[in-house]
Amino acid sequence: MPTEPEQRHKVTNKEVRETLHSVIESLIDGQEGFQAIGEHLKDDKLKHYFMAESLKRASFRGELETMLHTEGDHDAKEGGSLSGTLHRTWGDIKAKLGGGDHTLLETAEQGEDAAKKAYKDALGKNLPEPVHELLSTQNAHIEKSHDYVKAARDNSK
Repeated sequence: MPTEPEQRHKVTNKEVRETLHSVIESLIDGQEGFQAIGEHLKDDKLKHYFMAESLKRASFRGELETMLHTEGDHDAKEGGSLSGTLHRTWGDIKAKLGGGDHTLLETAEQGEDAAKKAYKDALGKNLPEPVHELLSTQNAHIEKSHDYVKAARDNSK
């Protein structure tokens, strides 16, 4: 009887590349979102966390791009998604209209929900072990970050 990974169809190299590009797009959204929201937060501890998290997303992106480069894919993603851009713009408008830290943290949590979904979708595929392992490690951090942002939002009421 085949095990669960054997039951899922094997992904092609093209599908692996597309999956990684999709996660990279989400990481770009997160990197830019954490930076933009961090600039507007009033709480210094949160501001520091958001700036560090922006750098962490850039680091994750670099790891995935390196993996793509070793496979011969040199078409680096230069921007995030349209929905991510709209989400950041909406967050910026909220900040300029006087939305406090709570409002900004709500926006950040929505962005983290999108990041979690990108990783869940990727990890649901039968990816080669090195790719799956890297995404799993990154996903663990994304989950912790989501929980931190959610807790900060709840505590900012």
